[in-house]
Amino acid sequence: MSTAQSNAVKVIALSAASIALLSACGEPKATPMDDEYAGNSGESVQSQEEKSKTDGKASGDTADDGDATTKNHADDANSTTSSKQDTGNYADGDYSVNGQYGPVGEDTIDVQLTVKDQNVTAVKIVGHPFTSISKKHQNDFAKAVPDAVVGKPLKDLKVDKLAGASWTSEAFNKALEVARQEASIQ
Repeated sequence: MSTAQSNAVKVIALSAASIALLSACGEPKATPMDDEYAGNSGESVQSQEEKSKTDGKASGDTADDGDATTKNHADDANSTTSSKQDTGNYADGDYSVNGQYGPVGEDTIDVQLTVKDQNVTAVKIVGHPFTSISKKHQNDFAKAVPDAVVGKPLKDLKVDKLAGASWTSEAFNKALEVARQEASIQ
């Protein structure tokens, strides 16, 4: 094989690997978390996905679902939902969900919601940015989101692009979907 042919094979292999890596580019996903400390603290994406394989639990949840086992959403790269159904009727409690986004899922936010009487009474965002630009967007989003959601009904709650953070807003909306499912009284 000539040097030119060898270089051509290398270019094709590199191109194929790049396409495979970017195939899920920009798709936000969200998974329930065990506690307020779950999330990315600078680990690799693979490490973050391992941490995200836990289901969120409501503290003070009065609904008896009778089944403590649920599907791990991070096992399915296309899944952005809980194994529970959104019934539109939500149990009071605290819910933590991890939202992952970015070109290759490198940025994450931990969304912590408190629900009382069907309304969001508190929200906290803990960002785990991959770059300084992501950090600025996550910080700006975290400051803006309480005014946009606190005091509003959880049902059908959605934010538009807040503080210039479009991807963070999308990840937050995915996290809200999962929070509604986790909070639903079955």
